[in-house]
Amino acid sequence: MKIAILTGGGDCPGLNAVVRGVTKSALKKGWEVIGYKDGFRGLVEDRHVKLEDRDVSGIIIRGGTILGTSNTANPFAYTIAPLGSPDKPKDLSSLAVSNLKKLGVDALVAIGGDGTLNMAKKLYDRGVAVVGVPKTIDNDLSATDVTFGFDSALKVATEAVDKLHTTAESHHRVMILETMGRYAGWIALRAGIAGGGDIILIPEIPYRAEDIVAAVRERRSRGKNFSIIVVAEGAKPEKGEITVSKVVNGSHDLLRLGGVSYKIAEIIEKRINVECRVVVLGHLQRGGEPTPFDRWLSTGFGAHAVELIEKRRFGRMVSFKNFACTSVTLSDAVGALRRIKPDSQEVLAAIQVGTSFGNSRLTRKLPQFPGSQ
Repeated sequence: MKIAILTGGGDCPGLNAVVRGVTKSALKKGWEVIGYKDGFRGLVEDRHVKLEDRDVSGIIIRGGTILGTSNTANPFAYTIAPLGSPDKPKDLSSLAVSNLKKLGVDALVAIGGDGTLNMAKKLYDRGVAVVGVPKTIDNDLSATDVTFGFDSALKVATEAVDKLHTTAESHHRVMILETMGRYAGWIALRAGIAGGGDIILIPEIPYRAEDIVAAVRERRSRGKNFSIIVVAEGAKPEKGEITVSKVVNGSHDLLRLGGVSYKIAEIIEKRINVECRVVVLGHLQRGGEPTPFDRWLSTGFGAHAVELIEKRRFGRMVSFKNFACTSVTLSDAVGALRRIKPDSQEVLAAIQVGTSFGNSRLTRKLPQFPGSQ
């Protein structure tokens, strides 16, 4: 068989480990492997490289992707010159399918998040033999318990919370750390809990300005002259909208978020005589070496993707359920986001140790922590 691999959407640690897992597993079966450059852009523009064992040796420890990626190359609404235009998106999916056939590709492994997997499903509907591999540091795909890249991003965010503690305490400041997390606040929640954050703000629990201020004041009344706030970029006020930094035409997600932490700082400084400092992690969360867990998970995902191809189980995405690799249909994979339930055990555990979620009206209604009665 001849199979192809592409990595789409944003980069993250673990992509190279998946590429390695797919390539080594396929080569061991005597198959031929090619990699498309820069995600779906390479597929549309027919840019690819042959992958041999030497090409993937040693890349398991490297962040990013040796194949390159793009979060604006959509073959169904192509906007990249010279084949497309930002003003007039073109449907070049037929060209993408033709390029696969011309090269004699028997199956395509598409590695990416919600946008990449949506495009993969559309190609499958067009007759392409596709297998998906889930990648997103937001950990927001409902069809899998965890996605690779999340653990590595969580490590970066938790270390940032750790480092902010000493400077916050020294200067008696409120330090606000903004993490990624558009619609799901998994990074902020778990980094906040693991790093001992005092206030955690996530998209699933809209915040109230008065409750954030009250939480800071309550800490100061107990002699705690500093506070650590961990906020997901998609956090929003109870009666307000998410904070948009810019709009990117041609991207699967047009809106780029960022800046909510500065709004929080302004709210606090207006009402309390305390200095606030903001740290926006941004793409730091996407960089660096993958954690051992992400290397392990990515290798398993890559090997399982090849197994699905061998069994001709196309139109599916590799999934991780109950600590084992399995698969689901691409339709199920992109059907719903995996978001935090406000009454989940980890939210309740954080509340039990005194963490505020910036909305006392909501958290007062939550049930007691399981087993506390």
